[in-house]
Amino acid sequence: MRSRRGKTLSPADIALWREVARSVTPLPGRKPVEPEQPEPVAPSPVMAVAAIPVVAAKSAQSKPAPPPLAPLERRLRTQLRRGQQGVEAVIDLHGMRQDEAHLALRAFLRREQARGCKLALVVTGKGAAGDSLFGEERGVLRRMVPHWLRLPDLRPLVVGFEEAEQRHGGAGALYIRLRRQREIGP
Repeated sequence: MRSRRGKTLSPADIALWREVARSVTPLPGRKPVEPEQPEPVAPSPVMAVAAIPVVAAKSAQSKPAPPPLAPLERRLRTQLRRGQQGVEAVIDLHGMRQDEAHLALRAFLRREQARGCKLALVVTGKGAAGDSLFGEERGVLRRMVPHWLRLPDLRPLVVGFEEAEQRHGGAGALYIRLRRQREIGP
C-alpha cells in the first residue's frame, strides 16, 4: 500500500493504523476510514515484534484517563485580579532542588486537597538573573512545575493551572485549581 507521499506502508504501520482507527469515533454523517488492503506478505519477525507493543498498550489502559486540564474560568481570573478572591494556600519552592521541590509540591497538593482547598498558589520564582553558565537555563522550577502537574501522579489532584497575576508573583507563580477529594463510602 502506498501513502499519499508515495512511501510504502509496512504491514506493522497498517496494523497500527487499524488499531488507532478502531478507537476513534467518526464525526456524525461520516463513515470510518479503512486503509487499503496491502498485498499479502509473509509475516516477518519485525512485524511480529512491532505488533506486540500495540496489544500491550491496549491492555495496559485499564484505568480511565483523567479528564483534560482546564484553564481557570474567566470569572475567577477577574475576581483574582480585582482582589475579590484570594488563594487559600501558598507554597514557595524558591531555593529547592528539583527532587525536593517535586516532593514538596506533591505533599502540599495532597494535604491541601484533603483540607478542601480549591485554589492554591505555587511560587516557583523566575530564575536567577544574569547570564546562564554552561548552557543552563534560567528558572528550572518555573519550567518543570507545569510539567509535573501534567504527570499521572498529580493529575487526580489538579483541575487546572495558570500563570498568576502580577500581584501574586506573575510569571514566577502559578494558580492551581484543586480537584475535590472524593468521599469514599464504607
